[in-house]
This record gives sequence, C-alpha cells and structure tokens, in this order.
Amino acid sequence: MMSKMETAGSLFSTTDIKKPTKAGFVVLIGSSNVGKSTLMNAMVGHKVSIVTPKIQTTRSRIRGICMHKNTQLVLVDTPGIFAPHNRLERAMVNAAWRGMETVDVCLLVHDCARTQIDDDTKKIIDRFLKNKQKISLILNKIDLVSSERLLARAAELSKMIQFERVFMISAQSGNGVQDLKKWLASQMPESSYLFDPDDLSDMPLRLLAAEILREKLFLNLHQELPYQLTVETDSWKGNDDGSVRVDLSIYVARNGHRGIVLGKSGHTLRRIGTSARLELEKTLGLRVHLFSRVKFRKDWMNEPAHFKTWDLDFNA
Repeated sequence: MMSKMETAGSLFSTTDIKKPTKAGFVVLIGSSNVGKSTLMNAMVGHKVSIVTPKIQTTRSRIRGICMHKNTQLVLVDTPGIFAPHNRLERAMVNAAWRGMETVDVCLLVHDCARTQIDDDTKKIIDRFLKNKQKISLILNKIDLVSSERLLARAAELSKMIQFERVFMISAQSGNGVQDLKKWLASQMPESSYLFDPDDLSDMPLRLLAAEILREKLFLNLHQELPYQLTVETDSWKGNDDGSVRVDLSIYVARNGHRGIVLGKSGHTLRRIGTSARLELEKTLGLRVHLFSRVKFRKDWMNEPAHFKTWDLDFNA
C-alpha cells in the first residue's frame, strides 16, 4: 500500500484525533479522458493514478485517500464509460458501473471543453435517472472555455437531470478543487477512518510500479500500440542498502510489437524505463533499480489472471 511514509515528505498536517472522525467513499465517473485521474491526483495531493492524453488509460478501480481536517475521503477513480468491443473493455466498463455501488457521493466528471455532450455522458445520466440515484456534476477544464460557454453547458446538462451540486473546476491547475473537497467532507458520515490517515492509496507497490511504466509506454509509443500491451511486476526485492530491485514484464499482443517497444538496439525501452524509474524513485523516496523485458503473449487480453490483477470481472 502506498503511504506518505514511503514518500519524500509529509503531505498533510497531523489530524486532531480529539474531534469526531468522518469517512466515506466518493466515486468519480464519466466518459473517457475527461480528467477523472487528474482530479483524483489533485485532491490527494500526490500522483496515485496514471494520466495520459489517450482514452481508456485507467483499467481498474483505483482508490486514492484524501484527508480534509478530520474527514477521510476515499476517492474511487473508475475506467471511462464507453462502448466496449472486447472482453477487456467490457470488464473495464463493468468496473466503472460497479464503482457506483454503496458509495456516499457520486460525481459525474464532464469535460466542458468538448464541443457537445457525448453519448457516453448521456448514458451515464440515463442510468442515474433510472436508478433514482443522487449525483453531482463536476465541470472540468474550465480554463479552456469562456464563461458564456461554461454556463450554457451547465444549463444543458442540468436539463437532463437534477444535480445535487454543480462544481466548476480545473483539475490541472487546481482551481476550485479545495471547494469541492470541503463540500465532499461535509457529506461524509461519522465513522472511524477506513484506512491509515498516512496512506495515499490502497494500491500495492508492485501494481504502482507496473502502472507507472505502463503510463510511460502510453506516452511514448505509437497511438494504437498501448491498448495492446500490459505491464506486470514479476518481483520486488529490497536490498541491504535500502534500495529496491523491481523486475517487470511488458506483454504485447503481436510479436511485431516487440521491436516497436524495444526500439533500435533497445534504446526506446531504456529511455522509457529510465523515465519510469525516476518517477518511481520520486514517489517512493528511495533508490530503485528497474529492469523490464518485452514478451509476446498473443491472448493476454483473454487471460483471467490479468483481469484478477486489475480487480476486473473476467466474465463481465
């Protein structure tokens, strides 16, 4: 589990344990690439979910842990809602819908810079209407649109469903994020903390290492390739000097993709691996020795073991 004790410094002030504590779950849902992961990272104050400009980056439900005074917010970042075309995508969409079960607050994150309301957002609203479930609206990327266009989009969406609250933010710059956090804290029930207050995420460090490398691969490789690869941590070993050795496997669905990932004389993979290592060192606050290999496995997207790693339902 990723915690502040494993980072280079404390992110939060000491909690006043004399006051009654509150805790609850907040789910972030929306279509692909609307900024859910960026918003989670902004609220936690640290990177716990990978972010790329490509759609469908998040594959599983990732929980970030955020403290606001004596309230613990457990933020659930879900895969984007989209029309699935294969088993993996069906499992991802199913995970997003399951993420709304038994939570205290549901937030619909919408990219207000888009020219129109996309069909996936409309499907989400229709489902909430059908279930008569409360939902609040987060209009993200407000720094990219005019005030007139922002208000018009808010009015357009509000005609479709009555939102509990509407927030206008920029997850990238942090504008409006603190007001959102304060309101969410006010909505949480009295409860003992669900996780250690020093924790940033419930993500195991092995999965964190794999996700960071996958992010760097997404950012540096051909547009279509990343969706046909995955990364898994084979081993995580601590050394006597306090450093760790991390061995990862990159699985590609086509044998010809191995050369794309490796690059000429392995230069591409070394460059990407170095970037991943440096970010992992920054995150953990310790020296990391990272080793990765590219392996061809044609049907990795249909292997139950991979789905279990991401907490996805293979039979969705």
